Amino acid sequence: MKLQVRSQTLEVKTTRLLNVGQIMVLRVFAVACCLFIAPDTQASSRQEVACPSDIKTLMTWMLDDLPSYGNRVTQRARRSDRSIDVYNYIVVAGNPEYQPLPLSNLQYEPVLPDDTKQVFFTTLERQYSKTEVILLQNYYWLFLTPSSDGWRLVLLFSQLADLEQNDLPLPPQDAMNGAIGQGIQLWLKDCRAGVLR
Repeated sequence: MKLQVRSQTLEVKTTRLLNVGQIMVLRVFAVACCLFIAPDTQASSRQEVACPSDIKTLMTWMLDDLPSYGNRVTQRARRSDRSIDVYNYIVVAGNPEYQPLPLSNLQYEPVLPDDTKQVFFTTLERQYSKTEVILLQNYYWLFLTPSSDGWRLVLLFSQLADLEQNDLPLPPQDAMNGAIGQGIQLWLKDCRAGVLR
């Protein structure tokens, strides 16, 4: 009787070990499948998102992503050793206008055809001080040109919002190296590479 009970418990233990072994093999197989299959499907899905050739589609995508790109540029530029830390945080970018300003009076007779596109857009930015939050609406004049592999940034001008009600508007400034300019360059680079999400 004891031998029969012992052999049954041995069979039960063996069956359990085989079941656990099968489960472990299936788990390892599932993880291996995910590791080898998922990157290919992710890479192919990323490559399917091509940078749009239409300027309006391009700007819609860009302005949706521009606050996060610009804020990352700002965060990378921050110094931890500064006692006074005043940065603009981009809340939203939008209101694109595509009617170009005539520039023919401001340049020589062009040798090559000019396929540069002008886009005007605005941003709402937030600045924090110790006592208050300041909202700034800034205006941007963007020049983009198509190339063989996608769009390129040519020029970017900004006109900062006036801080006081009766102030004169500030003159346009070169904004290529600011947070918005660098954010646009990074976004266009990701767009050309096909890695936008």
